[in-house]
Amino acid sequence: MRVALGQLPISSDPRVNVSRVATAAATAAQQGAQLAVFPEGTQARFSADLRSIAEPLDGEFCRGLAAAARAAGLAIVAGLFEPAPDGRVYNTTVGYDSDGGLVAVYRKIHLFDALGHRESDTVAPGSDVVIASLAGVRVGFMTCYDIRFPELALTLAADGAQLLVLPAAWAAGTFKEEHWVTLVRARAIENTLWVAAAGQVPDRAEAPTRAPTGIGRSMLVDPMGAVRVDVGPAEGIGVGDVDTEYTEHVRDALPCLANRRLHQFAGAPTPAAAAHISD
Repeated sequence: MRVALGQLPISSDPRVNVSRVATAAATAAQQGAQLAVFPEGTQARFSADLRSIAEPLDGEFCRGLAAAARAAGLAIVAGLFEPAPDGRVYNTTVGYDSDGGLVAVYRKIHLFDALGHRESDTVAPGSDVVIASLAGVRVGFMTCYDIRFPELALTLAADGAQLLVLPAAWAAGTFKEEHWVTLVRARAIENTLWVAAAGQVPDRAEAPTRAPTGIGRSMLVDPMGAVRVDVGPAEGIGVGDVDTEYTEHVRDALPCLANRRLHQFAGAPTPAAAAHISD
């Protein structure tokens, strides 16, 4: 399966962003991509008023994503903000198939209450682990800060995910870029699977008045931890191939998942039944 990483600048205007998604998806399809992964919060940058921008899954932004998937003839993964029952919003990642059908809804489980940030002030946590079939591949969903929690990636891998998608808006900071590259590669290595991570880059039109919301560095990493695609720090689209036969070859030689001995460790995570919208 050929996957594209849509490393986009994210505006505070959802209409601008859905137009950018549609253009990038068409470009990705021209390069043979069957799945395009876009950043966390593709709907609007985090400095926007998330409560006022949040929409239900049948709202204008999601309809635009579905239309972009149909027009380009590929599956799309992207982030948005949904109203939550307690007055906050969900940081949600959705997956659409190439017909524009909604097949996955993942609400970010781990909220970024760290390094001076309090995502939980405005964002409610999700609770469901999500795997769905996109472009013929079993895809497990994670979002940004989730990458720091290996038990989620392990649960997805143990439940049969062949590819992890990781939309992100990874902020700059001391050692932050090193953490990003290391963590994305680590989750691929320890679970012997593919990881497709797509990040935001600053919107130059809003840069003078808005803080940057991402470092870029969108990557496709293989089950041995080799970086097959690295888009770098600027806007762009990276395209690479996810080879599930290679995954099996790696797991034959390096059967980390099969060699686990979780019963030896008190409180060790055990695979949970994933929430499937489509399989």
